[in-house]
Amino acid sequence: MNHDSNEFLIAGNWKMNGSSTLFQSFLAAFDKNIDGVNILICPPFTLLGMTNAGVFSLGAQNVSADNNGAFTGEVSATMLSDSGCEYVIVGHSERREYQSEGNQLIAKKLRKSLDAGLKPILCVGESEETRERGLLVEFLTEQLAEALKGLSADDLNKVIVAYEPIWAIGTGKAASVDQVREVHLFIRNYLRELNEKVGQTMPILYGGSVKPSNASELFDIDDVNGALVGGASLEPQTFKEICLKASEKR
Repeated sequence: MNHDSNEFLIAGNWKMNGSSTLFQSFLAAFDKNIDGVNILICPPFTLLGMTNAGVFSLGAQNVSADNNGAFTGEVSATMLSDSGCEYVIVGHSERREYQSEGNQLIAKKLRKSLDAGLKPILCVGESEETRERGLLVEFLTEQLAEALKGLSADDLNKVIVAYEPIWAIGTGKAASVDQVREVHLFIRNYLRELNEKVGQTMPILYGGSVKPSNASELFDIDDVNGALVGGASLEPQTFKEICLKASEKR
């Protein structure tokens, strides 16, 4: 499935939060589709099997780099696909930091996801120290190059990139409009060099303290095609407000 470049993707990453009760409250709040917005919920694994009557898409927060076998506690891409999952987050900064996931492992996970028919959301982003040392471009290039190298145009067509400045995740600090514009343009140009046609349409999400108060100005930026929302995705009305702000831009 190719991307609809006219549609915003708003993804809610619940992280290690949520319950069947919260899921039901989301179903009540999102009782119908929102024009021009693909709404994606990424709950914990335990909630992926819940039916949602097609109101929003479902994604996982992580995936194994292996197909199956003696890997206690792991969940494979084929299992996610089998559970009705459509998307999967790969390389989130918390996985990179707390589980020491490196670029090579993330590349493997991305390929397994594609092989299973999932659409991977590849997270890239720098720490405050990396930015201050002037290594932003080098750092992002390495993350993108390792994950995307060797992929066919068909595979690239299923990938989404999410830019998450690590210093803006869960800190309440959002990157400035100029900072987001600069990095998203860099990513867009990198993707175009990789494949002109695909690079033009691949969705690039912004993540990092996205909330209703800053959503409109973020969605006004060229090459921001949606958001990966953390904390604000745990409250149905707040998350809905962000989705409505995206709808206004279509």
